[in-house]
Amino acid sequence: MQPKRILILGPESTGKSTLCQDLSTAFKEPWVPEFAREYLEKLGKPYQYDDLLEIAKGQVELEDQLVQEATKYLFCDTDLRVIHIWSEHRFNKTDPWVLDQIQKRTYSLILLTDTDLPWEPDPQREYPELEMRKYFFDKYFQLAQESGFPFEVVSGKEVSRLEQAINYINKYLHKNNPI
Repeated sequence: MQPKRILILGPESTGKSTLCQDLSTAFKEPWVPEFAREYLEKLGKPYQYDDLLEIAKGQVELEDQLVQEATKYLFCDTDLRVIHIWSEHRFNKTDPWVLDQIQKRTYSLILLTDTDLPWEPDPQREYPELEMRKYFFDKYFQLAQESGFPFEVVSGKEVSRLEQAINYINKYLHKNNPI
């Protein structure tokens, strides 16, 4: 049986990486970091449209590599939906490969991180304004709805988010055998 992939999706500075790490620890399963972070650190210049395709391919490769280490779950800190939204926002287009992969790749659950955490400055983050974070949240919410996968919004502080996420995993993926 293939491990269930759980996607953590949301705007910048909404606790996606922290939630992935916390879930990884709680379930003793691997998590997929955001490939863009490593790519952009090495790039050394502002990213361009073509870089988004390279980031997308790197994210898919990393996810497919780490799923081999998973037993029950793989926690994914972002996916190609983020590349799609950023590409549309910055360049008014998305590479067809990215759109095709979004349709092909499946997740057992999407956990959408709310904008209720304070902004944490980071050189790779672009939109500290709450209205922009909410704008992106709405875009991700719409994509989660359209995905056909179960999804839930997690909010509050770190411990609360982890509790909510575990409850949603139990609700959707452990119906008869909660942890």
